[in-house]
Amino acid sequence: MGLSKTIWTNPTEFLRNQQPEHPVLFFSPSALQAAARRFIDGFPGMVTYAVKSNPGEEVVENLAAAGVRGYDCASPFEIDLIRRLAPDAAIHYNNPVRSLAEIAHAVEKGVKSWSVDSRSELEKLIAHVPAADSEISVRFKLPVAGAAYNFGAKFGATAELATDLLRRVAEAGFIPSITFHPGTQCTDPAAWEAYIRTAAQIAQDAGVTIARLNVGGGFPSHRLMGVVPQLEATFDLIDRVATEAFGAARPMLICEPGRGLCGDAFTLAARVKALRDDTHVFLNDGVYGSLTELPLIGVIDRVEVLSPEGEKRMGAPLPRIVFGPTCDSVDRLPGEVPLPSDIAEGDYVIVQGMGAYSTVTNTRFNGFGELALATVLSLKV
Repeated sequence: MGLSKTIWTNPTEFLRNQQPEHPVLFFSPSALQAAARRFIDGFPGMVTYAVKSNPGEEVVENLAAAGVRGYDCASPFEIDLIRRLAPDAAIHYNNPVRSLAEIAHAVEKGVKSWSVDSRSELEKLIAHVPAADSEISVRFKLPVAGAAYNFGAKFGATAELATDLLRRVAEAGFIPSITFHPGTQCTDPAAWEAYIRTAAQIAQDAGVTIARLNVGGGFPSHRLMGVVPQLEATFDLIDRVATEAFGAARPMLICEPGRGLCGDAFTLAARVKALRDDTHVFLNDGVYGSLTELPLIGVIDRVEVLSPEGEKRMGAPLPRIVFGPTCDSVDRLPGEVPLPSDIAEGDYVIVQGMGAYSTVTNTRFNGFGELALATVLSLKV
């Protein structure tokens, strides 16, 4: 899977001329850089990118060109990727559990920022990471609603444990900080308020003045036509509440969006393999391919259908069961997807907002999964 060197006007031009039999992801550098500038201009602190959401070189290079200077990495692979593509960028190793070999690799690569959510992992860092100029950020969790799924199920200390960890970080001579993650695709700006106020209470209870507060990812991409992300409202709330909660001791703020940056910079075109008995639509992409996320956090309804000639299908929406190409029965999009009643075999189903967790989770199960990348000036079909 490589990015094409030809730059097309839009997905329609590419599909009409190329008639691809395999799924295609269309990438708009201008859309990605615009998203980066929206965060850089609006967020009241440092903007970093969660590399896991889309580690494509074209993504990192365009974010760096737009002014993103920090990257949230979760593995040696991602650390090496950033050191190669953005060698002067700050790297935050915010996977709270790491092997000794992974810690040694990160130290060798000059990583200075780490997160932790347990006593055992904190002691591991204290023993193997030089304290000078190194930050350890304590990650905590709360039972806060508003996200597509609960990020606290795997990572995050309780507020009580976080207080003890933060005190230990300061005692060991590291730069003390706090981090949290409100949950993926968090469309409610108020979800950040409880976290920020709790972070201030943790710092107060620990008797520690923290250097930075990482308000996590969770910033949503535009998945549903009726739910437009309120990013500026979220930025304003974070700014206001941080001042109210910390007062004169307000720390530097950091965010680490993944899908919020890259999600809307890519559009998927999947071809209709068959329309079975006018009931089931079979696509050449599915949940083992670039549509992996849809059963986890819901269907994207920003969908249009084009004929092979590039004409929009305008039939009345009809709910359809949509399957992917594999022989596995779970290879199905959740629920029923409204598609034009005049959809036909050979058509292209265009799904907007497909930049996050699509290329990186695509597999070759059953021999499918060939995915092309094409660059376009505009994602509008």
